[in-house]
Amino acid sequence: MIETRPWGQYEILLDAEHTKVKRITVKPEGLLSLQYHMKRREAWTIVSGWAEVEVDGIKEDKKPGETVLIPMGATHRVGNNGSEDLVFIEVQTGTYFGEDDIIRLEDSYGRL
Repeated sequence: MIETRPWGQYEILLDAEHTKVKRITVKPEGLLSLQYHMKRREAWTIVSGWAEVEVDGIKEDKKPGETVLIPMGATHRVGNNGSEDLVFIEVQTGTYFGEDDIIRLEDSYGRL
């Protein structure tokens, strides 16, 4: 099932006891919330497009094939400043993967 968000969409590829895997598509000019999680860590692998990633205040551009590691509790966000969709695979590991473990600090779409 594909879930639509203001910045794009995601599809859950695997939902297991200690792991959740999503395919996330961020449309051009899309920007996810600056957020953190208390019960999971994440690893993002860029599949296509270019990602502008921020983890604990450090910003980097990532290209296809590159990976970003996000420790539990680290603030993070990803944006797409390109003209094509950004697609990445997100692997979550931890003890809980519910959407209510998203603590938003900033959001361009009024979801605080």
